[in-house]
Parts: sequence; structure tokens; C-alpha cells
Amino acid sequence: MNYACYHMGSGSRTDRRTLEFGKTHVVRPKGKHQATIVWLHGLGDNGLSSYQLLESLPLPNVKWICPTAPTRSVAILGTFSCTAWFDMGELSEDGPVDWEGLDASAAHIANLLSAEPPDVKIGIGGLSMGAATALYSATCFAMGKYGNGIPYPINIRAVVGLSGWLPGLRSLRSKIEVSHEAKRRAASLPIFMCHGISDDVVLYKFGEKSAQFLSSAGFQYITFKSYDGVGHYTVPREMADVTNWLGSRLGLEGPL
Repeated sequence: MNYACYHMGSGSRTDRRTLEFGKTHVVRPKGKHQATIVWLHGLGDNGLSSYQLLESLPLPNVKWICPTAPTRSVAILGTFSCTAWFDMGELSEDGPVDWEGLDASAAHIANLLSAEPPDVKIGIGGLSMGAATALYSATCFAMGKYGNGIPYPINIRAVVGLSGWLPGLRSLRSKIEVSHEAKRRAASLPIFMCHGISDDVVLYKFGEKSAQFLSSAGFQYITFKSYDGVGHYTVPREMADVTNWLGSRLGLEGPL
């Protein structure tokens, strides 16, 4: 997470109803357009950073959509305000979850993907809080609806989460486990998770536990990779692994 935030003052907490998403940056495919992936930045960052990370990846058939989260007060930062996909406190398996914020961000992502051509494969990925939002979107896909009950409209084909976790994992697992249809949909969605063992922001145990909970909920195609000596950041070998996994799972062809 990047805490590039500013002080709001004790009496000026942002009203959720006025939150607006920031600028969206797009990496256009250099070859035949076969897949579109929304990529979500971490806390305090923006879509331009995602753009800069992704534009050089050797995936010429992928269009990358890199949105920017709304600016809001975030509980873990006290009275500071940041770009954030949802509100959050200290990471905990049993802590409060901002379901409203998660639903709003998941709906924004789905809206960005809604105009893509029907023959293009759809994916969602992200880093840190962006990864948490991507994984939450995966559970919305499985359940066929957001947490607020509104139908989820997008057919996701791949999800990537780097240095992330699944918010509210116990509650979400129980909701998926009781639905045959949700378990069937979960079983169809491949997920790739990566985590540095030395991560001191989102501890490795939270990523590992999230992968275990997703697997036990019915997501059969989960790959979880760990990286020795890596903290809360991406490294070239991790992005190479992401590139290879996406190319394989989405069946991407050559550049033409």
C-alpha cells in the first residue's frame, strides 16, 4: 500500500454518497484484441501507476483498463484521506468489512467491462487493496450478485491478486458453500495469487489464508505463489509469472 495521502481534519470525513472515481487509463492492445483486464491499484495510488506497470508486459493481445479509486477517509489511517477502493481498519479475519464500498467498486469495475466485445475474454486483477477488490469481485461472480443482492452482470474468465487478501472471507465462504450454483460458478473461475513472504504491510499469512478459504469455498483452480525475500511490492519474476499464467489461462494467441 502506498500511503500518499493527505490530512482531512477531524470534521471533514468524506460522505460516501459523494465519492467519485478518478481518472481511468487504458493500455491498448498492440495485436489482435483477445482479452480485457481491469487492473486495480493499491491504497493511495492511482491508475497511472497501473498503466506504467502493465504497458511493457509482453501480452500484446490484452487491453488493460486502469481505473483510479475514489478519495475517501480510511479508518486505518485515522483522519487522513486516500484513494481507496473501500474503507478498512487493521487487517483481521474477524474485523468489520465495508461491504458498501466493496460493492460500489465491484460495480464500477463491472461497468468498465460491460461495453467490451462479446468475443473478448474478461479478467480482473490488482495489487494490495486492488487485489482484495478483485478477489471480492470473484465471489460476486460466483454468487451471481453483489453483497447488496443486485445481480452481477459480468462473466469473468480470470482473476489475479498480488500481495492481497479477501475481505470478509468467512462470511463469503459460507454464502458460496450453501449454493450449488455458486459453487459451480466458483469452480469455473481460475485465480492466480502471489505474495511476498517478507510482506510487512499485508502479511503473508493473510494472503495464504485467503487462498485456502477460496479453495474450500469451491474455487478449484487457485494458484498461490510465494516469493522469498519479497515485501509489499512487485518484482520482475512475479510479473513474468502473471504474464505466463494469463497467456495460458486465457488462451492468448500470437500478436496478430
